[in-house]
Amino acid sequence: METPQSSANEICGREAEGKGRKECSLSPPPLPSSNECPPPLVPCQYEYLDHTADVQLHAWGQSLGEALEQLTIALYGYMTIEIDRVEPIYTMDFSASGHDLSALVYNLLDNCLYSFCAEPFFIGRVAKFLNLKKPSGNTGEELSVQIRIWGESFDPQKHPQGTEIKAITYSNMQIIREEEKEEDEGGKVPIGRTDIFVIVDI
Repeated sequence: METPQSSANEICGREAEGKGRKECSLSPPPLPSSNECPPPLVPCQYEYLDHTADVQLHAWGQSLGEALEQLTIALYGYMTIEIDRVEPIYTMDFSASGHDLSALVYNLLDNCLYSFCAEPFFIGRVAKFLNLKKPSGNTGEELSVQIRIWGESFDPQKHPQGTEIKAITYSNMQIIREEEKEEDEGGKVPIGRTDIFVIVDI
């Protein structure tokens, strides 16, 4: 009987030269974190657009944070054809940074993809934006973001396999944000429709 580990590696693994096995080459995964109850499920705000030899993830929301939440679930949803079967059993916190929003989005999805490739072979169902930190002045700091995702370990007996995602790309990445309207409670994230388009290599 096939194990969850071997199945997840088949979906997004890389053939290791001279070793006859598959492995991922992304950054280390975060550790399971909070016992906090998951937020309620929200209407699906993402779609998959055809692109030559690849697929484009399009996610949107009424803020940058909401769009990022939807984008991470869109990534996991493409790798199983029935995302509704994924249960919010435990959480993983994901952090990413970048010199601009495009790099931030790329690194966040890169970390989410790796968590599916390696232990604990995590697949997410619902996400909660935690914070976005902007550099203050000319300090050389980068943008950074934290997102908490509820889900479980991939099980091929429970989760029908979707399409392999080999890598995140910068190709034609777009982050379209409406003019800022107001600040959220923390005064950190602009409120206004945000659309994010990311092409992934399949």
